[in-house]
Amino acid sequence: MRTTTIRLEDALKARVLAAAERAGTTAHAFMLDAIAHTVEQHEVDSAFDALADQRWTQAQSSGKTVAWDQAKAYLTARAQGAPVRKPVARNLGAKAK
Repeated sequence: MRTTTIRLEDALKARVLAAAERAGTTAHAFMLDAIAHTVEQHEVDSAFDALADQRWTQAQSSGKTVAWDQAKAYLTARAQGAPVRKPVARNLGAKAK
C-alpha cells in the first residue's frame, strides 16, 4: 500500500474530524471511505454516460425512439407493479399521437 499526503485547510480538517467522530471512526478511515465513495460514484456516472451515448447512437442510426411521455408512463406503471405494454417505437422526429 502506498502513502499519499494531502493538504487540508484547517476548517475542512476540523469538519472531517467532527464527522469522523460522529460516525464512530477515525479521520483516516473516514477520508478513505469518502474517496472510495467518490471514485465509485464517478465510475457509475461514467458508465451511465457511456450507456446513454450508446443508446442515443442506436436511436439515431435506427431512426426509432419512444416519446418521453409514453416512456415515463410505462416506467411509472412498471415501478408500481402494474401490468403494462411496452410503448411502440416511432420514427425519430415524428410527432407523437
